[in-house]
Amino acid sequence: MRKIVVAAIAAVFLTACAQQGPNWEYLFNGHDLTGWSRVGGEMDFAVVDGVIVGTARYDTPNSFLRTDREFGDFILEFEFKITGNLNSGVQFRSFQREGDGRVQGYQFEIDPIMERAWTGGIFDEARRGWLYPLTFNQEGRKAYKGDYTWNTGRLEAIGNSIRGWINGIPTCDLIDDMTPTGFIALQVHSINRGNPNRGIDGATASFRSIRIVTEDLERWATPNNNEIVQINAIPNTLSERELAEGWELLWDGRTTNGWHGVGMTDFPENGWVIEDGLLTIEPGNEHHIMTNRTFGNFWLTADFRITRGASSGILYLTDARGRGPEFQIIDDVHHPRAYEKRTTGSLFEFIHAPDDKPIIRWDTFNTAWIKVRGNHVEHWLNGVKLFSFERNTPAWNEMVSHSRRSHVPDFGNLTQGHILLQNSGAPVSFRNIKIKELL
Repeated sequence: MRKIVVAAIAAVFLTACAQQGPNWEYLFNGHDLTGWSRVGGEMDFAVVDGVIVGTARYDTPNSFLRTDREFGDFILEFEFKITGNLNSGVQFRSFQREGDGRVQGYQFEIDPIMERAWTGGIFDEARRGWLYPLTFNQEGRKAYKGDYTWNTGRLEAIGNSIRGWINGIPTCDLIDDMTPTGFIALQVHSINRGNPNRGIDGATASFRSIRIVTEDLERWATPNNNEIVQINAIPNTLSERELAEGWELLWDGRTTNGWHGVGMTDFPENGWVIEDGLLTIEPGNEHHIMTNRTFGNFWLTADFRITRGASSGILYLTDARGRGPEFQIIDDVHHPRAYEKRTTGSLFEFIHAPDDKPIIRWDTFNTAWIKVRGNHVEHWLNGVKLFSFERNTPAWNEMVSHSRRSHVPDFGNLTQGHILLQNSGAPVSFRNIKIKELL
């Protein structure tokens, strides 16, 4: 009998422990800013009725209220409310840059502008830019309830996995390893007098119920269910989920395996340099390279970094001579031929990329996405769809017939073709070249 009673007491104890949930720690005490410090700009942060309120002012740089402590792996929850279309966010694993003290690191974005609606995405502040835009997650774009309304955010940063939710709806699933630890900070974004749609003087970002757990994270983490697209930002690697979904590396980051020069059987001896996980064009030797294999229906993604005045391109559905449609890569500002249908993201000489496309940066990598499914083709740049078109149609064939490719048999209409990286003689670097064949 005594054993039964002891067992019953133990069961009750274990059940009670299980129901207690995570050991939450509140980062904001609800009274003052103890444990927090302002960094960056000079916008005001104050405690009003138990809420941290950041107030935007014209002609003031991005301002942050950071934790005095740093955190590595954690689960963070908070409530937030925006007024006046103000852009904001919650920094994590962040730091201040040496020299000027500028805040850098991951930001869980708060983006109230409905035409973009990327609240819950991941932005790399003052470093690489957007890592997880919400263009691949239309349900996530609807999660934010709007200005003047309290919303909830949840962020799980465990190892290389970064996942987020807004109002219980999954918004991001990022794999990245650049920064393993750093402070948490609340942002008030700079505002421009000439653009009231991006915030007005006196607009506010309010935060409350900010709590974190740093222990037993695997137990309290949200189970993986692959509801949304995962983006792996670690160069030349495949995550477990990518492998399960059929992604493969077209370039392994180290060797020339799987590639050969156009018109050659082997990889060219000159024209390309492999170093530090980058495949870089060597000036002065214009040898294009292409995959040994051919592909029909696929998602293709590749990171690229240009230099001043440089030009290159990613060709797909190409024949053995390297002739096929081209995703143009070029310095839109300084290259003399970067005009009309020859700007970055354009279908070279056929379709012009929109003028309001994402800005191409020289100091970091940009990402090209190309999707081919049957006759349907899409060009994407830095997470934004530029345009789509239909090939192998009377309209397409008519367009080709009036181009310099009119002599190429079945130009753009092949059911299978190579992937080609164009070498125009100026330094352009590639990495993270991946493909997923589609049914």
